[in-house]
Amino acid sequence: MSAEARREALKALVSADDIAFVAPPILIPPAPYFDLAGEEFGARMILTSAADGADFCLRPDFTLPIAMRHLEIGAGTPAAYGYLGPIFRHRADGPAEFDQAGIELLAHEDAGSALDRIVAFARATLDLYGAGATSVRVGSIEIFEALLAACDMPDVWRPRIRARFGHPEAMGRLLDRLADPHAPMPGPEGMPQRAIAEWVGELMATAGLSPTESRSPEEIAARYLEKQALKAAHVPAPTIDLLRGCLSISGEADTALTALDARARQAGIDLSAVLGVTRARLDQLRTTGGFDRLVFDAGFSPRLDYYTGVTFEISGPRGVLVSGGQYDRLLRRLGAREDIPAVGCAVWVDRLEGGAAQ
Repeated sequence: MSAEARREALKALVSADDIAFVAPPILIPPAPYFDLAGEEFGARMILTSAADGADFCLRPDFTLPIAMRHLEIGAGTPAAYGYLGPIFRHRADGPAEFDQAGIELLAHEDAGSALDRIVAFARATLDLYGAGATSVRVGSIEIFEALLAACDMPDVWRPRIRARFGHPEAMGRLLDRLADPHAPMPGPEGMPQRAIAEWVGELMATAGLSPTESRSPEEIAARYLEKQALKAAHVPAPTIDLLRGCLSISGEADTALTALDARARQAGIDLSAVLGVTRARLDQLRTTGGFDRLVFDAGFSPRLDYYTGVTFEISGPRGVLVSGGQYDRLLRRLGAREDIPAVGCAVWVDRLEGGAAQ
């Protein structure tokens, strides 16, 4: 099959039946990406400005503009969207343009059925391009959040640990800090916030720093006191060991989930409910997608906190070919009144085309 014929067949997959084929603008406001995806993702965006000074970015993905479009018709209205087109991101060797295709299912109450459709699309796309041996890495945000909620620790630390899930290096640094609560923290310990702000202001003036071009002395003082409060909230060593141990579990999916269950039970934590959901999702990948090389990685997650439930990456010799998962918190983060079921996946068309069988 020719490259052109495959492209047409792929477009048919993302515009079939009740799927609305959409083409969001290439130039879009960057603010939602900075708000939702953070500075790490923001650093990969390609930014530009209009003649009137308004900021824009070249479209770095399809999921966010599709979700914003869906809000206009009503967050709770079931809909399916498909896309095929270029996205733009900085890479190590400079700015890059490459094509993605995918489908997004929003507000479908039957999560299992929605995931089945996503997995079937992934399978059909891989078959279309004759992708050979693939491996699937699966993670579960739901399992980690259930574990975190049940751990013995001051509540003030839970959101900070959650924010680092999917960031192995950042998580490791944080757990190292928590394991050494007596590490010295420079500054005027014991001073009230107003005095700290004055002290910071004097330091800024001495260094020639403007108090208006970055964080103010008052903001710095408030952040310092917050850090002191966190330092005083001790996380027990067994909890740190439990988190390290659980996050390190990775391997054949069923074996890894059994190991995770055992480790949690040793700490008196029952994860059977969320483990059962994850096992059902793994079965869907096997039966609907025909994927039998499943690896469960307890520390794997997209670096976006609106993801929920199961996420997955399907890889071949050329790298990740398909990535997807559940992101029930995204529409609420964009303005919906509550979490809205959402699941989708994107395929990396350039990689598939580069390895397509002739």
